[in-house]
Amino acid sequence: MNKFWQLKIASVLILTSFELPAQDTSDWVKKPTLTLSGFTDIFYVYDLNQPQGDSRQPFLFNHNRHNEFNLNLGMLKLGLENAKYRTNIALQTGTYANDNYAAEPGLLKNIFEANIGISLNKKNNLWLDAGILPSHIGFESAISMDNLTLTRSLSAENSPYFLTGAKLCYNPSEKWEIAGLIVNGWQRIKRLEGNSLQSFGTQVNFSPTNKTTLNWSTFIGTDDPDITRRIRYFNNLFGQFQLTEKLVLIAGADIGAQQETKGSSIYNIWFSPTVIGQFHINESWKTTIRAEYYQDESEIMIPTGTMNGFRTSGLSLNVDYSPAQNIICRLEGRWLNSKDKVFETKTTSSNNNFIIGTSIAIRFSEKITKSKR
Repeated sequence: MNKFWQLKIASVLILTSFELPAQDTSDWVKKPTLTLSGFTDIFYVYDLNQPQGDSRQPFLFNHNRHNEFNLNLGMLKLGLENAKYRTNIALQTGTYANDNYAAEPGLLKNIFEANIGISLNKKNNLWLDAGILPSHIGFESAISMDNLTLTRSLSAENSPYFLTGAKLCYNPSEKWEIAGLIVNGWQRIKRLEGNSLQSFGTQVNFSPTNKTTLNWSTFIGTDDPDITRRIRYFNNLFGQFQLTEKLVLIAGADIGAQQETKGSSIYNIWFSPTVIGQFHINESWKTTIRAEYYQDESEIMIPTGTMNGFRTSGLSLNVDYSPAQNIICRLEGRWLNSKDKVFETKTTSSNNNFIIGTSIAIRFSEKITKSKR
């Protein structure tokens, strides 16, 4: 990843932002739609290990408190959208913001999203978005209502939820979405001090039918300062399938490789497969089961200080009650088992961890002004 490729990719992003002068400008002056939306997720988790610290586990960033009621995520968002441009600004608070944005200075911890997008062609199927963006990696987001389970998978918790930079996205048809990104680093708003290298990402999303989605996302870059720079390569693949009217299946896998030392030809590998199945009992009730595994023997993503690093299997079972589309009540039992004793207990550490978690989440969205056609 040398300076030539950095400049080449950056130049492509900049040059494609200039539209042809003959393009009709009438859409640009149409009144946009302004939308106010919000989300609140209140939770309680009881960890049978009874850990003593404020956070249950250092590798979890959602619903990560023991024996206390708390706010996982409270978010308020303003969105402005026109056929030719869009912008979003969202502020956040909660344990998710405190834990997942711990590396960000000051008020940057409270920014959930802040970006501007511009259409680059007449068909409006080529867009350039820049700012603090939702991650293009994975099938789970920070908003729990958008996920099949209450807690996030180990793969989601240890890959980016957000990225800061520019994203060029092209939709050649309703079935395809292709994107390229240049970003400040691995889940960072402020670029790591001492790092002069931008990072890059790609995404290919294919939906052959409205019941099937296939996705491949990548990250290439570093999360080190220049003096110790190790290049990281990361792939996320998943498929989401509506098998029947009542049964949804997600199967995904992450695999990453990072140089052992700067300039080394030896790479440390980590990977994580996940399978989730959800059954719709009726309009209000759902149940979900998840099986997962995470192996990081070199402790690239999850440092443990143990002989075998982080090698953990997990099973979880969810029951969800949703009396309306904008509210959900959830109950989850989750068991994790590791080769080494990596889970804190009241007095020592253990190979096993079992929690019972509950949550009530609600969202709203209201159009303040509507665009004029």
